[in-house]
Amino acid sequence: QLQASGGGLVQAGNSLTLSCAASGGTFSSYAMGWFRQAPGKEREFVAAINWSGGSTYYADSVRGRFAISRDNARNTVTLQMGSLKPEDTAVYYCAADRYGVLTQRSASTTGEYDYWGQGTQVTVSS
Repeated sequence: QLQASGGGLVQAGNSLTLSCAASGGTFSSYAMGWFRQAPGKEREFVAAINWSGGSTYYADSVRGRFAISRDNARNTVTLQMGSLKPEDTAVYYCAADRYGVLTQRSASTTGEYDYWGQGTQVTVSS
């Protein structure tokens, strides 16, 4: 089970940190990803991290502004979002991939992931 939290309303240019807590399963062996979905749009890839934290992947739209990390001891994955823009407004979802190892291509594919959290709303005002 994945529980995302940390969403809220922020002004453009500010920062926000999302967390995803995992329970059950073997979190430390899973790759983790963050996706987002804005109203009327398809779900899109944001960032991902492999099981060890040694490899990370980002969408071009967030690279340099967002950072993904994980704490396997606490079964959590974190998305630090900086320099937020109104176009970052969306529901953010965390997801887990049992295989644990990602490539840039697989990291951005929704079908790669086996488990999904319920989402947390992020709204960035201009």
